[in-house]
Amino acid sequence: MANFSILGQGIGIDEFFVIGGPCVIENEAMALQAAEFLKKTCRSLHIPFVYKSSYDKANRTSINAYRGPGLQAGLKILAKVREEVQTPVLTDVHSIAEVDAAAEIIDILQIPAFLARQTDLLVAAGKSGRPVNIKKSQFLAPWDMLPVIEKIVRTGNDKILLTERGTQFGYNNLVVDMRSIPILTATNYPVVFDATHSVQLPGGQGSCSGGQRQFVAPLARAAVAAGAHGVFLEVHENPDAALCDGPNSLPFTEVPALLKELRDIYYLVRRG
Repeated sequence: MANFSILGQGIGIDEFFVIGGPCVIENEAMALQAAEFLKKTCRSLHIPFVYKSSYDKANRTSINAYRGPGLQAGLKILAKVREEVQTPVLTDVHSIAEVDAAAEIIDILQIPAFLARQTDLLVAAGKSGRPVNIKKSQFLAPWDMLPVIEKIVRTGNDKILLTERGTQFGYNNLVVDMRSIPILTATNYPVVFDATHSVQLPGGQGSCSGGQRQFVAPLARAAVAAGAHGVFLEVHENPDAALCDGPNSLPFTEVPALLKELRDIYYLVRRG
C-alpha cells in the first residue's frame, strides 16, 4: 500500500512526511517537550509528523549504556504523548513477545536494522495489523529488502515503510549509497531516509557510538532529491547531554530551517 492514514494524517508517497524524536525515552517530560516542539514545527510547515522514541535500545555498544525505561514504562509514556500531543507514535520492537503489547498503543511498529531478517519478528509485526517501518540492515543491499517485504505482505499487511540508514563496512563508519533510494522507491512503498543514524559512527567512541551531525543536512537534502518520501530525524534539546546517540542528533534550533528546505526540495523535484 503506497499510502495510509493515521490520526487523520496521510503517510505515503504523495506528501513529504517526518518521523522524529529523541533516540531513547529519557523521561516523560522530555518526551512530551520534544513531541510538542516537532508537532508545532511540522504543523507550521504543513508536514505530516510521526513521533519516534525507543523504550529500549537493545543493541547499545556497552552493557553499561542507558537503554531506556523498558517496555511497560516506555509504552505508558508513548501513550501519553499520543493522547496529549495528538500525534501518531512509532517505536522499535525487538522480539515477538513485545509486539502485541506495543501494537495496543503504537501506531507504527519499527523493525530495527539489525533485526530486519528476523522472520518471526517480521511476521508477528505484520500480523498485528499495524503499519510496519522496516529499517534496512546495515549489511543488506537495497534489493535484498524484497524478501523482507514479502514476509510482511504474506501476513496480509501491506502498510509498509522502508527506511535507508546507511551501509556498514566496519571500521566504525557508515556509507550512504544514494542509488538505494530509487531502488527502494521502485517497490512502490514509502521510503524514509534516516538522516541522523546515517551519520552515526558505530562504536566510534569505544564504549559508545560517535557521530557527525554536520553531515545530516547535506545527506538529507541528497536523499529527498533522490526520491525519498520522508525523513527520520533524531532530535534533542541538548544533544551533547543526550543519553543515547547525542553525537548524531540534531538540536531543536536546527530543525525548522532544515525541514522547510527538505519540504521544498521534495515538491520541487516532483514538479520537475
